[in-house]
Amino acid sequence: MVAALSDSTVLVAGAGAAGISAATYLAGIGTRVRLVDDRYSTPATVTLAGVQVPGSSIETALDAGFDDVELLVVSPGFAPTHPLPVTAAAAAVAVWGEVELAWQLDRAGLLGAPRTWLVVTGTNGKTTTTGMVEAIMSASGAAAAACGNYGLTVLDAMVGEPAGARVDVLCVELSSFQLHWAPSVHADAAVVLNVAEDHLDWHGSFAAYAADKALALQARVAVVGDDDAVAATLPIGPDSRRVGFTLNEPAPGQLGVRGGMLVDAAFGDVEVELIDAGAVRPAGPSGIADALAAAALARAVGVTPAQVAQGLRAYAPAAHRGEVVATADLGGVAVKFVDDSKATNPHAAMAALAGHDRVVLIAGGLLKGASVDELVTAHAHRLAGVVAIGRDRRVIVDTIARHAPEVPTVTVFTGDDGRVSVVEGTVLAQPAVEAPNQPVDPVRDPSSSQAVMTAAVEQAWRLAAASDAGAASEPVSAVLLAPAAASLDMFAGYGVRGDAFATAARSVVESARANR
Repeated sequence: MVAALSDSTVLVAGAGAAGISAATYLAGIGTRVRLVDDRYSTPATVTLAGVQVPGSSIETALDAGFDDVELLVVSPGFAPTHPLPVTAAAAAVAVWGEVELAWQLDRAGLLGAPRTWLVVTGTNGKTTTTGMVEAIMSASGAAAAACGNYGLTVLDAMVGEPAGARVDVLCVELSSFQLHWAPSVHADAAVVLNVAEDHLDWHGSFAAYAADKALALQARVAVVGDDDAVAATLPIGPDSRRVGFTLNEPAPGQLGVRGGMLVDAAFGDVEVELIDAGAVRPAGPSGIADALAAAALARAVGVTPAQVAQGLRAYAPAAHRGEVVATADLGGVAVKFVDDSKATNPHAAMAALAGHDRVVLIAGGLLKGASVDELVTAHAHRLAGVVAIGRDRRVIVDTIARHAPEVPTVTVFTGDDGRVSVVEGTVLAQPAVEAPNQPVDPVRDPSSSQAVMTAAVEQAWRLAAASDAGAASEPVSAVLLAPAAASLDMFAGYGVRGDAFATAARSVVESARANR
């Protein structure tokens, strides 16, 4: 089909990064492109590759039917049950995502010799692992680029971004959405890091979510997180070689940790050391697991142990992923304020918590139907206190009341009068005081969101001080923002949420120093 695209009509649904990338490429090769996006209430005009392409609302496109359309390219946000792909499938029109389009073009050789694809997916750790893979491949001398759900779209990476240079190795972070719409991708090596409840509203069930994650394992080398109960049991492709990674000592066919070193017992005839675990950043179990996964992908395509070590040492974690934004003294203990705003689901928050002995946690936002029961039951012993924010804050508080009532909680929210309110205790005795779970508009009222975060950090610091005064078995070492939830109820994105936390943390630290 791809060879005939220049003489076809393609409907591209969604004018975000993926849709614009696909539509721009297709318009540039002469394809008749129809671009639709339901964010436009009236027909709009978009310029792609110097060609003006008429856009319309999705409803108009559905009314028009698919009689003249050979292919529908959907953006990742379109769920399988959305009327547009459902109608297209009923009309026998192929439905691809931008990643599938990129794969088909690459395999057909229409953008030069096919690239090496290294694919990363999982509920938690995708971006860190993808960045590590890019750093390792660059250290090996390959022309590599991180793309997919990370920065560049895959298609943009292949057509010459950045700076017009050819990319030979695609380090591709893929979400479950992207994998669903890219079933043909059979990478050179791919990893499923872990699988836990997330995006159930999109997939409809956990089984469907896990099945889409498993699509990545059709790769030549299928790498799985053997410490994760779900990932470890996912099926791999019939012609795939399975490689595992573990934080324990590795068995043959695994990468793992032995004597404080990351080691490879999967590639080669003898086990080889890769790098000291203490040199991995971000530090902690989740960072080490991500490094093992990245190393496995690189080793699968011939990268040497020395190059793996060089790349991992060069890797610098992106912002909002365990970033220490401030430090304050509390009774002789250095308490770190840690921004892990990228922990947008409970599984990611659990990984963040596992890196600390005792913390005050700031959590809440849009849970997307995920449970936080396991987070609380598994890590209650680490919690010196919890501050709950965001639309689903009551879920956080209720879960603690049921499973760890000894953990002090504070709820911070914007009340009916627009002022920030604070309620202490695991049971909200007067829930009518709160506004009825209506989110702050992050565009119209960013100051209110910042005010809530500032109050939350102040309350977290108070809980840390109270825990220290109570002579807990372990002193509080961190105030941790690991929300276990998405941010769009209060903030324009997880990065904005993390920046708000950093601003508040620095203010608290300055006040603490001034009052000493």
